[in-house]
Amino acid sequence: MKQQSTTRQPFQSKHGAEAVEKVLGAERSFGTPLPDGDTCWEALGMRDPRLDGLFFVGVSSTGIYCRAVCSAKRPKRENCTFFKTAAEAEAAGFRPCLKCRPELAPGVPLAPDTDRAVRRAAQLIREGSGARGIADIAAELGLSERQMRRLFERAFGVTPTEYRTTCRLLLAKSLLTDTELPITRVAYACGFSSVRRFNDAFSERYRMPPSRFRVKAASGISQTGAGPIVLHVGYRPPFRFDLLLDFLRMRAIDGVEAVREDSYARTVRLDASSPRIGLDASSFDGEARAATGGTAASYPRIGWIGVEDESEKSRLSVTVSPELFDDLPLVLARVRRLFDTDCLPSSIEAGLDDFYGRVPGSRRIAGVRLPCCFDGFEMAVRAILGQQITVKAAGTLAGRVAHEFGHPVDTPYEGLDIAFPPPVAFCAPDAANRLGELGVIGQRARAICALAEAVCSGEVGLYPGADLETDAAALKAIPGIGDWTVQYLLMRAYGHPDAFPAADLGVRDAFPGLKPREIAALSENWRPWRSYAVMSLWSSHATSAFGSQGGKAASGKATGASLRSGFGKEVGTRSQSGSAKGIESAP
Repeated sequence: MKQQSTTRQPFQSKHGAEAVEKVLGAERSFGTPLPDGDTCWEALGMRDPRLDGLFFVGVSSTGIYCRAVCSAKRPKRENCTFFKTAAEAEAAGFRPCLKCRPELAPGVPLAPDTDRAVRRAAQLIREGSGARGIADIAAELGLSERQMRRLFERAFGVTPTEYRTTCRLLLAKSLLTDTELPITRVAYACGFSSVRRFNDAFSERYRMPPSRFRVKAASGISQTGAGPIVLHVGYRPPFRFDLLLDFLRMRAIDGVEAVREDSYARTVRLDASSPRIGLDASSFDGEARAATGGTAASYPRIGWIGVEDESEKSRLSVTVSPELFDDLPLVLARVRRLFDTDCLPSSIEAGLDDFYGRVPGSRRIAGVRLPCCFDGFEMAVRAILGQQITVKAAGTLAGRVAHEFGHPVDTPYEGLDIAFPPPVAFCAPDAANRLGELGVIGQRARAICALAEAVCSGEVGLYPGADLETDAAALKAIPGIGDWTVQYLLMRAYGHPDAFPAADLGVRDAFPGLKPREIAALSENWRPWRSYAVMSLWSSHATSAFGSQGGKAASGKATGASLRSGFGKEVGTRSQSGSAKGIESAP
């Protein structure tokens, strides 16, 4: 798109509105190709924010590709080629627009039937900018490099190498535009092993050196290279950041998370299990080693992040401490999951039409999100600790555990001073006893230790892309973890959009007179978005008088019916052996 033009096309277009619906309809039917070019061109003229990230337009007259919401004048139809992904546009020889900045576009969830190995490969590439190498990723997934390339091209339209290059360069473009990080540091943070390779990649793909992006952005840079940096993550409106903060505030771990009125902050610990595992500082040239202080493979990395909403620009601002600069792809990927920025609100609205027709209007929340988690093990421990106690007490108890087993952190946020411990910390012989001394009852202490051992052994993943059926079975086999907790972990640790705790009290309250199995039967019509149906119910509870945080009856005694946090509970059951499963609470 021509960079000098800012003329806007009129939004009032019957054909344009119909075209937008066709594009959205194609996205709702997972795996469906983009509509024809004429339809996409009509939709482009509407600049509908719901289309952001759903397609990109390459303009032959300029060699540039843009987002569907670019404010520049719409180009002539004959000059436009449309692509589903930025990677496809770049592979076709187009370079990113400096006005709309394609690197800020929200992502798109993969189709549920996408091969699990391909899904995991794409995740590893995004989270590490491909720093581990395509062959290494294929080997880990049990595939040959040729097999992975074939499956990847089928799902993404580009090779894994092309996809990796786009991920690297778009992150680099964002760092060059928004920060004053030295170019050498930018090169390493984006997965390049030398500045020469970094420069060559820019010249080959964008036909300009990386310094050009910095010169063009210099007037807007206000950050220094020594302190924290601020990056941005786009989303599709509507986006209920306030409800996300409410949800996270109720579950915040003392010392690890801090939720203010309009912001979220947390400490971060990244261990060698991150996507950069296996990297050696010797694989980087002298400049790269000097830029990172010679710590290219030094773990754990402990720092902090802060997140705020820039609603007028439909994006989040993410402040990252210097300790985490070498893992920016991973940090940003986890922020995207935590705030569900790649969500498709229009698809969820359409998919839950039957659900919304069965519940009161107050339960219909436009822009509802499924908050995954920043760290799966941390969230799972918090879930176990939250059983049978109030939400507030669970956060306090989890904070004690963090301070006993975790690592101190210096942050600019009051009360934010500890990084949550990794699973290996709970594998020590005395871990269960130490947990007991903190006030964790025996069954839950043993469950936490058993979970930690399962994670360390690889039996349980607790991350998106893991085998859901295998992990769910392994989780259920741990004494002290029941079906409700498993469904909750599928929602938040695995980011599964179709988990459904039918026995949850918040869910049962919305369907009075129905038994859990009858509610589960109804929910078949809401696939594959049942997790979002649950979040709608929990969020509407939180905004009503029903959503009390206390969780105790008026008499002060906790009962099965009164242990409600506004985000769900499950009535306790007993196993065949007679051992108490307990009342599991939405931690």
